[in-house]
Amino acid sequence: MSDAKEEELNLNEGGEAAADGEKGADPKKGKGFDLKALLPNILKFAAIGLAALIFIVTVAVITFNIMSTGGKPPPAITDPTNAYMGKRPIYAWYNLIGPVTTRTRDPNVTVTVEVQIGYDDLNGNAAAASNINAYQVEMRDWVRRYFSSKTAADLLPENELRLKNEIRERLNTEILDTTKARQIMFTRFDVMEL
Repeated sequence: MSDAKEEELNLNEGGEAAADGEKGADPKKGKGFDLKALLPNILKFAAIGLAALIFIVTVAVITFNIMSTGGKPPPAITDPTNAYMGKRPIYAWYNLIGPVTTRTRDPNVTVTVEVQIGYDDLNGNAAAASNINAYQVEMRDWVRRYFSSKTAADLLPENELRLKNEIRERLNTEILDTTKARQIMFTRFDVMEL
């Protein structure tokens, strides 16, 4: 039957006549989608999808940042013009070794050196000063033997830092026990050819 005849007869879906109080079948029903009922579901799934996308991107960015820095904070930016940052330690200085003059391994070359030893003296600790003073004769003899074992090439100005470090390490291991040398300075360093 045609639509117009169904409307006139007021038939329901089963083909039976509708009761007087019942309305007839909706002519639009079954012919398409009801957008009013479908729109909330579409919006709900779109919102869930958008939330999932935001969550995944956030997790990916955080994971990438942790993996690229190894979990460490970025290094602090320092001023390259300021070569030394922080407070330099203040040492007590032992200068009783005096000047030492000796020949080097080279014939006709002598060296005169005066070594100053910087050590930790926390609040004027008398024990540190007396400990280092107890080794005065041994240190003077050790300095003489040390420079007599060197050649003139070993005593060039460009090797001075290496000499200071070596003297400090060897004094600490071979002579000094409780008080340790922290820094070595030369107040006199003369290499002369005879």
